[in-house]
Amino acid sequence: MKTIAFLGPIATFTDLAVSSIFTGWHKQPMLTIPECLDAVSSDETDYAVVPLENALEGSVNITLDYLIHEIHLPILGEIIAPIRQHLMVHPEHVGRWREAEGIFSHSHALAQCHKFLHRELKGIPCESVTSTAAAAKLVNEKSDKVYAAIANELAAKEYGLVTVKENIHDYDHNHTRFIVVGKENIHFPKNDSVFRGMKTSLMIVLPDDHAGALHQVLSAFSWRKLNLSKIESRPMKTGLGNYFFIVDIEQEMDDVLIPGAIQELEALGSKVTLLGSYPSYSFN
Repeated sequence: MKTIAFLGPIATFTDLAVSSIFTGWHKQPMLTIPECLDAVSSDETDYAVVPLENALEGSVNITLDYLIHEIHLPILGEIIAPIRQHLMVHPEHVGRWREAEGIFSHSHALAQCHKFLHRELKGIPCESVTSTAAAAKLVNEKSDKVYAAIANELAAKEYGLVTVKENIHDYDHNHTRFIVVGKENIHFPKNDSVFRGMKTSLMIVLPDDHAGALHQVLSAFSWRKLNLSKIESRPMKTGLGNYFFIVDIEQEMDDVLIPGAIQELEALGSKVTLLGSYPSYSFN
């Protein structure tokens, strides 16, 4: 049986994404994103799933930086999952949730539910913890007091809590993009997930700074009608003003167009690294 590492603890949104695609696999929760990636690099696990980008918060920089600067594992797939936040309490306090002495969750989740908290639970202190799953676990352990957690439905089930308010997030379109990395190709099981298409991700280091360098790079994709769904700069960590670019192309690596673009960029003095050409899946 294949083993897959994910950003834990059990019942995080990453766990939810893994469970939605890789049913029946052995899952290994890790405390941090680097630990997930190191587990694959050291052959402790076969694959890892880590968050890469959130619709509201933007890119998860530690994921990008660790893949670029520390280890080199290809992206084998992506999972796009909705982020639905729910308010939950211990079963003994279902009727008293408005009297909660405190609300626990990850800082991002608390920010994503600001309107609900301000409208429904104004004045109740909110405390940030390491993850939404950790918040649910904490509420379970402190059942002697009326505490609430903001987390997903998997956390409620895992830690024996009762959801008293569903979908309390401010924005319904919030999604997180998770990537699957590993040393060997992966077979994505057929289930209720939706295949969205193929993507190719490249890392591009521009030649020595000169006017129009980025324009030349983008032109190599433009005239070939290669659609870029994302372009992002990150520091090279070699000094101020030194950056590399990550681009996502909405197409599988082919024999002509993308290799031709790469050759053109290299002829212009850019350094191009293929990060992966992979399928994209989503689930509701």
